[in-house]
Amino acid sequence: MGAERTSRRGQAGAGIGSLEGAHLVLEFDDNRLANALFGEYGRNLALIERRLGVTADSHGNHVAIAGPQESCEQTRRVLDSLYELLRTGHDLTQGDVEGAIRLVTAQGSLFEDEAAGRLASAEIRLRKRVVRARTPVQDAYIRALKRSTLVFATGPAGTGKTWLAVAHAVHLFERREVDRIILSRPAVEAGERLGFLPGDLREKVDPYLRPVYDALYDLMERGMVERALQSGEIEIAPLAFMRGRTLANAVAILDEAQNCTPMQMKMFLTRLGENSKMIVTGDPSQIDLPDGQSSGLVEAVDLLGDVDGISQVAFSAADVVRHELVARIVAAYDARDAKRTRKGGGR
Repeated sequence: MGAERTSRRGQAGAGIGSLEGAHLVLEFDDNRLANALFGEYGRNLALIERRLGVTADSHGNHVAIAGPQESCEQTRRVLDSLYELLRTGHDLTQGDVEGAIRLVTAQGSLFEDEAAGRLASAEIRLRKRVVRARTPVQDAYIRALKRSTLVFATGPAGTGKTWLAVAHAVHLFERREVDRIILSRPAVEAGERLGFLPGDLREKVDPYLRPVYDALYDLMERGMVERALQSGEIEIAPLAFMRGRTLANAVAILDEAQNCTPMQMKMFLTRLGENSKMIVTGDPSQIDLPDGQSSGLVEAVDLLGDVDGISQVAFSAADVVRHELVARIVAAYDARDAKRTRKGGGR
């Protein structure tokens, strides 16, 4: 049985009422924020219960936690960190709760003092919002984006590869550390021969680049996005339009890069100019190139792994931050592919 602990941090967050072995009572200063913390009908607490193997019973601004001592301490840190988010005006989502749980379990749970036990996930501060890492790999990704000139991010859909890349680009753009954001994808579905499609260039390529538009509008005010698109400060174009250019004072993002050929990848990477950064994202398990055509992303990751100034971050199904069912779906497909590989089958 552990020693009883009592402390209060005033308006800073949760006050610990008592901790006796596997029982913990938390008290929060603001009833309204406490209700938001626990979630509608206690859904946030229910998620924590499932993930950490505890029971959590709330009453007013109190919550009683019971379970293994380590799990109780992890639960305290999760609730404490989420309460801090609420105090800064952040509206909690299921993804925030999932992210806090993942970070706590990855970082360990038992600390000598309160300050050491707080979560310190990497973040990107934008005018519209603050973007925080929700998984340990996202944390490593954000730190790599800040540190390296070129970053490769690989892994399944739903892990935040593109969204965080756009967030970092917007951060640099808003701080005027770069003049432009360039977002590109290979338009494999149209064979990059877009002339047969109706409309002007933007109307032709929009269907293939919609995910990057969605990220921009999620991270910037709509009016700012439209003005930057009109002025050319934000450019969205198929990969084929990058040929022959030098990209200076810019952040260039190549999304869905698994569908680049090796020649296209080399072409894109050699566009890097002065005071520029590049971010390359893709899922090697979702290659849509014709049979027999190798992926430029797979080759580049293998070839450039030890080059100074380049970082590589690999996501997995455990890092999926969409609906929890998506992670299980990805894991099922990964298991199937691994089984086929062992048997010598194809993809």
